Amino acid sequence: MANVKFKIAICGGGVGGLTLAVALSKYPDIEVEVFEAAKCFTEIGAGVGIWPRAFKVLRKLGADLEQALLSRATDYEWTEEFVPSMNYRKSDQSDGAELFKLMTKGDLMRFHRADFHGVLLSYLPKSCKTHSGKRLVSYTQPTLPSNSPITLTFADGTTASCDVLVGADGIKSPVRGCMMREIAQNLSGEAATAVLSCIDPIWSGTTAYRTLICADKLRALQPNHRALREATMYLGKDVFILAYPISQGRYINFAGFILCADLVSTAYQEDTSHRRPFEGQWVGELTAKEFTDPFEGFEEDVKLLLECVEKGTLWAVHTVKHLPTHCYGRVALLGDAAHAMMPFQGSGAGQSVEDAYFLATVLGHPSTTLETVPRALAVYDKLRRPFSSDVALRSKLNGQLCALQEDVPLSKLGETLTKNWEWAWLSELDDTLEDAMKILDSTS
Repeated sequence: MANVKFKIAICGGGVGGLTLAVALSKYPDIEVEVFEAAKCFTEIGAGVGIWPRAFKVLRKLGADLEQALLSRATDYEWTEEFVPSMNYRKSDQSDGAELFKLMTKGDLMRFHRADFHGVLLSYLPKSCKTHSGKRLVSYTQPTLPSNSPITLTFADGTTASCDVLVGADGIKSPVRGCMMREIAQNLSGEAATAVLSCIDPIWSGTTAYRTLICADKLRALQPNHRALREATMYLGKDVFILAYPISQGRYINFAGFILCADLVSTAYQEDTSHRRPFEGQWVGELTAKEFTDPFEGFEEDVKLLLECVEKGTLWAVHTVKHLPTHCYGRVALLGDAAHAMMPFQGSGAGQSVEDAYFLATVLGHPSTTLETVPRALAVYDKLRRPFSSDVALRSKLNGQLCALQEDVPLSKLGETLTKNWEWAWLSELDDTLEDAMKILDSTS
């Protein structure tokens, strides 16, 4: 590659890492390598949702990629009109009660996570080198203003080098751990302790029960079941369920959540000494009985869904504390590595997409050279971190509202949820990108 201005290493080949690699492909003077810890590039999990704000970002990656995503979305048509996107019911009783329909400007795009990831993987440019089985252990960054390469050390004993490192390596991010330790070296006492406390994820107090239900099996029990045609939230005290069709209607994505009110309400507080860790595996396999037991007493709609469950997984939902920064020197974090959040606004993947595109834009700016990379990353941190932190707090509140843990009358629940969530379809990343361009242009 001729006239390369710098080389970027991306640790993590999930949604955020691949979006960044695809977005960087339009800058021929940037060399990109992706290092994935797993033995192959794949995604675990079931359904993933993308709201209009994040989809508008994905559209910027090219018409072909946009069409490939649309072809894999379930019952989706792009619109700028307000549409009913989710049905809410009070369901922890024998006879369920309709509460409200969430109206959004454009609908939630619903994918099987593997389908979504597969599209991004197929659009990686040939110039992007990929490596699997490369679990980062640590990196060594030269002290500024040195422009010497950053050295990466992997669990298999190999090393690599880069000019810019991006940690898109998930909630247990080794890049985040190394960065926080690097920052803490220059601090002391409580300040250093506070930074080091950001390394390990924290159990949010939420457990998630996830599975895929065969649509034909549900259809045989109830041909007109609402989960076959629309996203539905079944609400109860301290527990709720989300069900919606994916994979062009072949499956129903089922996600049930149980929330410990005391832990969820104190999430993201600075002092974490009172919090208890999750006892057991973060992700564990469940039999059908183990999966369905927590949802006894729900309405008939839910009972029919549960009859179709063959097995499932239990996920202990962890989060990351609000970090003091998402970058340090020539190293940056994105997605769950930077701000893993509760899944109650369907925005975790979307925030990773936004991080990735924003980061690619500031790194690809004409004023960004090897010498000025720290400045570009500082712009990313200044404009993205407050927004993603706010989304994390809004996601937490959505969970509390759906678990009926907030002092909000049922008659006001729809209005409160909508107001808390409307950023996802009424705002755009473009405004923040414009602010970033003004900053970078002024320093060119």
